[in-house]
Amino acid sequence: MSQAMSVAPPVEIEKKAVSFQNILLGAAIQTFEVSTLGQPFEVVKTHMAANRGDSIPTSLSKTYARGGVAGFYQGLIPWAWIEASTKGGVLMFVSSEIDYRARVAGLSNSWSGLLGGVGGGVAQAYTTMGFCTFMKTVEVTRHKSADASVSTWRIAYDVFQREGIRGLNRGVSAVALRQMTNWGSRFGISRVTESMFRGQDTTRKLETWERLSASAIGGALACWNQPLEVIRVEMQSQAKAADRPANLNLFSAAKYIYQKSGLLGFYRGVTPRVGLSVYLTVCMVFGGDSIKAYFSEKPKANH
Repeated sequence: MSQAMSVAPPVEIEKKAVSFQNILLGAAIQTFEVSTLGQPFEVVKTHMAANRGDSIPTSLSKTYARGGVAGFYQGLIPWAWIEASTKGGVLMFVSSEIDYRARVAGLSNSWSGLLGGVGGGVAQAYTTMGFCTFMKTVEVTRHKSADASVSTWRIAYDVFQREGIRGLNRGVSAVALRQMTNWGSRFGISRVTESMFRGQDTTRKLETWERLSASAIGGALACWNQPLEVIRVEMQSQAKAADRPANLNLFSAAKYIYQKSGLLGFYRGVTPRVGLSVYLTVCMVFGGDSIKAYFSEKPKANH
């Protein structure tokens, strides 16, 4: 007599909704982020990376002197809005797709999140961020150069005339390395932290404070790659100095920074960047996941 064997059904891996709705969602979240606390963090972070002798109080004072409260929103319109409305959608779309494919291939949620973040970050850099990060850095650093009265539009035109599209995308290699390590770390660390909160009950739905904490921890610890951000700012800076090499690349920029500021120079601006990363990650990882989950469950509730 054959004995019936009960076989547990395989766990179905659900794919997070990836649609035009997700693209709009990512754009809306990042536009909200940059229009609130994001741009002030960005401006102070960029100022400190470009002016590596300035402390946080000095950076705040100089930024305020450039234009009052509005000085903390330099580059917001249109550059930061253009960047946010495009890179957020790219990140949500690409990272969701890679995350799903990785889980189907048998990888854990943590590794899937890491790979999704890496892929989304690289896609951001090479599709939307090169020109926008360049122009945002121009807004912050041109005030210490000889052509401070020239509009950013004029600077962009002059760069295009001299160097073409490549000039407007100066520093994009550093942006790509920063973005892939940023979002890979953010998503990966956030997922690891979520797993630690769940413990043995891997299917337990996390409390709101747990998801918020996981997102914030992921954002803060992702700032280990600050040297790439300082190199990126130096490559895109409009500052003029007699001993500053022309047409900086990753290696020549790193050498110049080390010669002028030493090893600690690579970590200038890391404090405001931690604040920016925590805020951005909470918006994208916590807020994005929550809203995506809501729209994913909505069709099921209607059936």
